[in-house]
Amino acid sequence: MPPYQQNKRSNKPMKKANKRDPLYIDGRAPRPMYVDYKDLDLLTKLTNRHGRIVSRRKTGCHAASQHAVARAIKRARFMALLPYVGD
Repeated sequence: MPPYQQNKRSNKPMKKANKRDPLYIDGRAPRPMYVDYKDLDLLTKLTNRHGRIVSRRKTGCHAASQHAVARAIKRARFMALLPYVGD
């Protein structure tokens, strides 16, 4: 899909805003790529109200970030810090 879409009211193209990776610090990837499973504020932002892990397309995470997030969420669920199923 091109970065421009047609505006429905007028025929002018409108530009999509790029999503930023929530794990990056000042636009740079942390080395090593690690997400702390005890950081519940970040992990709850990356899960929806049903308790599912939100996709990369919606969060704006890169592939390595998404793998680290999924690993951290699964660890937090195993340690009973996050629920497996939402309310």
